[in-house]
Amino acid sequence: MKTKIILLVEDNPDDVTLTLRALKKSNIMNEVVVAQDGVEALDYLFGAGKYSDRDTRILPQVVLLDLKMPRMDGLEVLQRVRSDERTKLLPVVMLTTSSEDRDRIESYKLGANSYIRKPVDFEQFVSAVHQLGLYWLVLNEAP
Repeated sequence: MKTKIILLVEDNPDDVTLTLRALKKSNIMNEVVVAQDGVEALDYLFGAGKYSDRDTRILPQVVLLDLKMPRMDGLEVLQRVRSDERTKLLPVVMLTTSSEDRDRIESYKLGANSYIRKPVDFEQFVSAVHQLGLYWLVLNEAP
């Protein structure tokens, strides 16, 4: 069975560490590729830049996408992912601290599969990550 890769797109190193700890604590041992911003995420998905030798036929099982990032924000990444035939069905979960209605609505308009606000409490975050992993990596059947 192929490894189900998680693409974590997050510019805050502390949030990356917390997410990786939460995945581990939830016994989610999948390979996690970390992209530090939207440009790097698109490079990974489409085999550009430092990922030019990557087999782009192997897509992540799910993308955990932060909203507010430098160089290219999560909404622009989502828009580009949805506009390309190779990735338009790729599950994308917005994982953000933003509680703005306009961010949530725009995310869904652009095709996000889910919008989850990062809890401040670590145990709540672990619970949210566990549920994400259970759904997207175990229960969900990819196209």
